[in-house]
Amino acid sequence: MRLSGRGVRCVRGGREVFSGLDFEASSGEAVAVTGPNGAGKTSLLRLIAGLLTMADGSIDLWGGEAELTLPEQAHYLGHRDALKPALTVMENLCFWRDFLGGAGFDAAESLATESLATESLAAVGLDHAAQLPAAYLSAGQRRRLSIARLLAVRRPIWLLDEPTSALDAAGQSLFATLIGDHLSRGGLIVAATHAPLGLAARELRIGEES
Repeated sequence: MRLSGRGVRCVRGGREVFSGLDFEASSGEAVAVTGPNGAGKTSLLRLIAGLLTMADGSIDLWGGEAELTLPEQAHYLGHRDALKPALTVMENLCFWRDFLGGAGFDAAESLATESLATESLAAVGLDHAAQLPAAYLSAGQRRRLSIARLLAVRRPIWLLDEPTSALDAAGQSLFATLIGDHLSRGGLIVAATHAPLGLAARELRIGEES
């Protein structure tokens, strides 16, 4: 599987954020998108996820599921943890499992199961809090719950925006293990980050420091 962008141009609010951007990522590879604030790191992830429209250029996926679009094969983990406080941890995760469906590595993984949701919470260290309302979670726990979403529905492409924000050292170490496992399964990662991901990643720099 290969994700590539050629001559990508992004315009937001009438302002050109970046232009002529080329990038590439293959199965088993992580790309760290770096650059100063406002350079367009988040915008690039949102373009790949189909949440923004390109002003010019192309973004293509080779070797994915032919019947699925690129956004249907990608997880986008943004700055905000999209959780409903009144729902329990498990209810929040099951909502996203059902909403996202099961665009997996293969057809056999197309539907996430209750067992997988439970396993996903255990993988991020939240199985003990499954029946706790999300309102009671700390910032780090909320981030862990958002990360569990990546595991509850298998998708080969992870688009991560400052994924380790709010995580303590233990959480960062755990997340490094999870992304390493994802890459070992043939997944690929594009992450906008100011902090190390905890594993080798090719750098894609956007913009220049003033």
